[in-house]
Amino acid sequence: MRRAWIATLAAVAAALHLGGAPAAATTGELDRRELRRSLDAVHTAGMYGVYAQARSGRQEWSGAAGVADVDTRRPVRPGLRHRVGSITKSFVAVAVLQQVERGRIDLDAPVARYLPDLVPGERGQKITIRMLLSHTSGISDHIAGAFPSLLEGSPKSIDDNRFRTFASAELVKLGLAAPSYGEPGSQPGSYSNTNYVIAGLVLAKVTGTGAEDYITRHVIRKAGLRETAFPRSPYLQGPHSKAYENLYGLIDPPRDYSVYDMSWAGVAGNLVSTMDDLNTFYRALLRGDLIGRAALAQMKTTVKVSVAGFTMDYGLGLFPMDLPCGRFWGHDGGVFGMGTQAMISEDGRRQVSLGMNLMKYQRFGPDGQMLPNDIDPALGAFLLKSSCGTDTVTKSAQPAIPLFPTSR
Repeated sequence: MRRAWIATLAAVAAALHLGGAPAAATTGELDRRELRRSLDAVHTAGMYGVYAQARSGRQEWSGAAGVADVDTRRPVRPGLRHRVGSITKSFVAVAVLQQVERGRIDLDAPVARYLPDLVPGERGQKITIRMLLSHTSGISDHIAGAFPSLLEGSPKSIDDNRFRTFASAELVKLGLAAPSYGEPGSQPGSYSNTNYVIAGLVLAKVTGTGAEDYITRHVIRKAGLRETAFPRSPYLQGPHSKAYENLYGLIDPPRDYSVYDMSWAGVAGNLVSTMDDLNTFYRALLRGDLIGRAALAQMKTTVKVSVAGFTMDYGLGLFPMDLPCGRFWGHDGGVFGMGTQAMISEDGRRQVSLGMNLMKYQRFGPDGQMLPNDIDPALGAFLLKSSCGTDTVTKSAQPAIPLFPTSR
């Protein structure tokens, strides 16, 4: 079962990858009845609460199914604030590329140019800013160091660290202390939150302000987002769901981690947002409202990155998903008790963002292989219907979509 314990760490760093073959661009209106039915099916399959927003051109649909609190049975609603985890990386990458456009950061310059003492020795001269954003630096993830009990199949360190504050420098030290995944620039790279913590420190150095403050002013506000912010305390502000973590059955019944100090993720994954704001952000990004077309092309230039035993294409804070109706771009996020997926079609017409409040509900067999469950197929079906449309899903073979494959 060691594979399951290691998968726990990877799930915290999660990236959701949807597989399929590219085809025609998305078309058609949103089928509100089918979207409602499909989202209800996710709750019926066992997800406590799920909320989503889909867009097609000027059309919008928002829906929610299930409960935000399993004790009071308070229902979830579409506009709840939500910890979006690694989707924060898209915001960080945009901020860095804004500085690239201003000539203050060179993507192919070494980290040592900006932070001479952060990554010691020759390593700091070899690792570039591009390698950080594309997860090809070879730097390991700090998650294992921050939550050591997970390697032993225990949730103890999750509970111990609920109110612990990690400094960014401490997270970087943990990542650098772990064995390297490979030479800087080699492929496949390895998905590591530490890369984006370092990118945030570089951003702070060149702008003279904290990374969170810079992103708030120049990305969040520029995109017109009203419900997106970095947390100032362990407590979620505004209407929100509880966040239930099952840890593959090790926490039974699932425990609420909605109150949690998110400094363990840093700017790699601590952002709070709504599904509406996420769709607005990615639409602004693809329209060229946040960075220019040349910078966006850099974000879309992918390399091979390893995530818990499988290899995916990854750009700079963005990755592609090839569905039966064409290519989508976006990111996912996974933190204790909350999971998120946001995706937008290549032409910018079709979008969906989804949040859920129960994580690592899967189970593993004695051989370490994940057992079938009802939630993953239901989530996959909803994402396909909301992105490709009901007719596309009905008339074509529905691909198996591995939800949060890093938990496998």
